[in-house]
Amino acid sequence: MVGIISYGAYVPLRRLGKGTQGWRSPNEKAVAYYDEDTMTMAVSAAIDCLGDRDRQAVDGLYFASTTAPYKEKLAATTAAVAVDLRKDILTADCGDTLRSGMGALRMAIDTVKADSAKQLLVTASDCRLGDPGGDLDQIFGDGAAAFLIGDTDVIATLEASYSVSNELFDYWRSDTAKFVHTWEDRWVQEEGYMKVVPKVVGEFLEKYKLSLKDMTKVALYGNNQRRHGQVAKALGLSPEQIQDPLYSTVGNTGTAATPMQLVSALENAKPGDKILCIAYGDGCDVMLFQVTDAITGYKPNRAMKTHLAAKMIFPNYQQYFGFHHQSRDVEGGGGPAASVLAREVEQIYALRGSKCNVCGTVQYPPQRVCVKCQAKDQMESFRLSDQRGKIYTRVLDYAAGVPGYERPAVNFYLDWDCGGRANFQLTDKKPNVEDVPIGMEVEMTFRNIINGGGIHHYWWKAMPIRETWIAKEEK
Repeated sequence: MVGIISYGAYVPLRRLGKGTQGWRSPNEKAVAYYDEDTMTMAVSAAIDCLGDRDRQAVDGLYFASTTAPYKEKLAATTAAVAVDLRKDILTADCGDTLRSGMGALRMAIDTVKADSAKQLLVTASDCRLGDPGGDLDQIFGDGAAAFLIGDTDVIATLEASYSVSNELFDYWRSDTAKFVHTWEDRWVQEEGYMKVVPKVVGEFLEKYKLSLKDMTKVALYGNNQRRHGQVAKALGLSPEQIQDPLYSTVGNTGTAATPMQLVSALENAKPGDKILCIAYGDGCDVMLFQVTDAITGYKPNRAMKTHLAAKMIFPNYQQYFGFHHQSRDVEGGGGPAASVLAREVEQIYALRGSKCNVCGTVQYPPQRVCVKCQAKDQMESFRLSDQRGKIYTRVLDYAAGVPGYERPAVNFYLDWDCGGRANFQLTDKKPNVEDVPIGMEVEMTFRNIINGGGIHHYWWKAMPIRETWIAKEEK
């Protein structure tokens, strides 16, 4: 039996909402911060999915996005290194369509069924842009989902699937464009989404002799909240069957939209539940999952619930616009050296230090000589990206290269709970430096440090434990 054995998600901490001056929508929208993008969100979702599982058992990673950081460079390989997977694995990018997230999930299931891999990790992540202040800008949100596919301890199996291709210019973005374009709304909806989805779902049901009444939840992609409701009504779905499309809390997350709904559905699923997933974009994919008895013993990490509850509302729209719609490239084209990145890839991307085999002392960056017992060449590689720690001492930097409202930047020495000390920058911090006390507990997060020379320089920062952002009334 092959299917989903674990799931995870990531929703950025920052939101535009009712408390945001200049925000015209009644809904909230999740926003990737100035040091986040589709890569960092995919890595966070993947880590949430894997938890404390053996990462060396994963045989491949599929990265799905319409907004990958590079036009010509494999994003899946970068994500695999950051997540700390083996080198002898299968990596592939699935992009340029809003159906790529569910498409990658289906590809992974087929790959494991074909016995080409035992476990495959799938990430779907998107960070689409609409014209500033326009309708699409209010609709689009940022987020990611991840699934681990395997043949043991399966919590949901793919029972049936059906796909239809449909050539149509409804939403598109050329290789040189920054913002998504769309045609006249009524034509887009009536000739595209609202016409194609009900037809394809009907063909799926007829092919497999099924009825929508048999479905526990339906994870339905929608171009926007209104059209989603209209198609759900046209399909005859009951309110209990409709999986929350997250438009009021996150927004339309593109290729990650249906996968994130699937994660939400699995969080509340019971054995025997049937979850119908519908992805749309130049056609339609319909996939039926059935939940197994293994779901009763499965314990997710943060997934959707914690990420939705832990949030910070931007005070004004200008702050969001300042980093989300403008380039972060370094003036003059300077950037990280490719030779250095290649030489220290595990130290930088996987955040691997060293641990002394004689006395157990942890050091970062990795060293040949132990700082405590002076043993030489007695070190083993040690991953620190999943370790928590505490602030030992901090410095407030008012001249740091961060957005003005993020100043002063907090640079600090981190004492990991497992041992070892290193210098990092704090991100996703609370506005007042008084809320960053010595001894505060932090965790690591993969972020985009700077862009230059056409290279995105990724490394790790620290952030307050995500749960500390949950409002008291929601705990």
